Amino acid sequence: MQFGRVVGTVWATQKDAKLENLKFLLVEELDARNESRDAFTVAIDAVGAGPGETVLFATGSAARQTIQTDGRPADAVIMAIVDSWDLDGDVVFRKDAEGD
Repeated sequence: MQFGRVVGTVWATQKDAKLENLKFLLVEELDARNESRDAFTVAIDAVGAGPGETVLFATGSAARQTIQTDGRPADAVIMAIVDSWDLDGDVVFRKDAEGD
């Protein structure tokens, strides 16, 4: 799993039938210190995430392990909205403090 921040929505009116009724979000990848990795991923939203939220996402075969993505051609999925995390005893991110 990786940290990310939802920075946009991806709309695709023409897509494989197995991808119908799924929401695609653009996720900016974050490092363990909550800094941008200057990389982006399009991920299927399995938890109702929204713009600006910090999330956990998975890629590869792990992306097909949620109820929404099982049996679908998914390579990335948002599977959690992050409330907080710490690193070496210091709080790196807290949802309430970020205004999410």
